[in-house]
Amino acid sequence: MSLIHALVAQGSTILAEHKAGSRDFSQATQTILSKIPPNNSKLTYVWENYLFHYISEGGFTYLVMADDSAGRTAAYGLQGTFAPTIANLVNTYNTAPPVDEIARAQTELNQVKDIMVQNVEQILSRGERIELLVDKTDVMAGQATAFRRGARNVRRQMWWKNKKILCLGILVALVLLWVLLAQFCGAGLRCGSSN
Repeated sequence: MSLIHALVAQGSTILAEHKAGSRDFSQATQTILSKIPPNNSKLTYVWENYLFHYISEGGFTYLVMADDSAGRTAAYGLQGTFAPTIANLVNTYNTAPPVDEIARAQTELNQVKDIMVQNVEQILSRGERIELLVDKTDVMAGQATAFRRGARNVRRQMWWKNKKILCLGILVALVLLWVLLAQFCGAGLRCGSSN
């Protein structure tokens, strides 16, 4: 295995890395990153039988760990391919960052919650209107019953009034008939008898 570990860092902060082997070289890479000067440079460190090749350009450090047998050409060639990829990724994340799935899900959840709140408010509003209609219906039913009772009482009073007027009319008619007959026949109403 020629290339074992590769990483991209900004200062001593590792931005991306890949480990091809099972052995952990994070302590060694952190030590080397802390020794790299901030200016643009290119150098190889040797540790045990491993070579740590780095290129430092524009604030980014491209580091490749390789076997002694790999040589410098393959390692530095790989580092050259990091720069355009990292520049492209940085540009993409700065101009159009990817949508965070949790934030997107939270936004959708908030929209659904708002819709549900509106629906509940509409249902409660309808319920209040239905209660208002029921109350008005109860009041109207009570008023209708009172009106029916009042109409029945008025009808009875008018019936008795009509009967009184009818009786009074019959009495007046009888008195007029008697007065008329009394005029022709005398007060004793003896019209046909001779004296």
